[in-house]
Amino acid sequence: MTESRPTFKRRQLARLLRRLREQARLSIEEAAPLLHFSTAKLSRIERAVNGVDVHAVKSMLDLYGVPGDQWPEIIDMAVRARERGWRHAYGLNDKGYVSMEAEASAVYEYQLGYVPGLLQTEEYARAVIASYRLQRRSRQDVDNQIAVRMRRQARLRDNPPLELQALIDESVLHRPIGGTTLMRTQLAHLVEMSELSNVTLRVLASSTSPHEGLEGSFIVLRFADPKDPDVVFIDHPAGGLHLEKEAQVTACMLTFDHLCSRALGPAESVALLRQVIREL
Repeated sequence: MTESRPTFKRRQLARLLRRLREQARLSIEEAAPLLHFSTAKLSRIERAVNGVDVHAVKSMLDLYGVPGDQWPEIIDMAVRARERGWRHAYGLNDKGYVSMEAEASAVYEYQLGYVPGLLQTEEYARAVIASYRLQRRSRQDVDNQIAVRMRRQARLRDNPPLELQALIDESVLHRPIGGTTLMRTQLAHLVEMSELSNVTLRVLASSTSPHEGLEGSFIVLRFADPKDPDVVFIDHPAGGLHLEKEAQVTACMLTFDHLCSRALGPAESVALLRQVIREL
């Protein structure tokens, strides 16, 4: 069964196979019959719409004249592209995000509505998920989503750790999700997480004049391999939007950087968090 959204690994393999074909100076129309594929099938493979087995990948490497010393790495990539991510054990519809985040080396997240998932306590996460009235979930579904969120957070303490640049609108700190006690615990958790060397937390003060961030939240994912382009993810009620065009990603990163320049610095942000905790 194919996934509703190609995994990051499958998309990474698809980009590589297309690049190798182009380097061999073969068009899809020329390469497909030599591989005993239809042009439509080869096109779907290169767009990650369809997966591809290891035997077909070997045929491609042979046809494209790829040196033998490069084969093991590419074949290993093909094997991994067919693996189902750990999140599937939870039956999670993650809108194609979790598999990308799992491969990312850095996350740049701007949140207008709530604490970023990587920084949520279990109780806060449960309260947020319970507020999604448009999506009916069983208790097991909610428990699974919480388990996935907690597992994602473990990467912040891995070696090497996931880098997180989190920018939060001040309104998030005052939104009473789950009650006063829960919010106090969540804000204290933000203070604790901000002490990690790989986590940078900034708060965009409510007194800031109108800015681009009012248009909505977004996440930019960056990967360790410079050949893998940054990806923008935008969550919305009907699904998730993935943007990969360079101009789109650049626009989002420029917006993120601009918002950071207008936000409180990390130390000032923590001071504000402590103040809000005292006032709760």
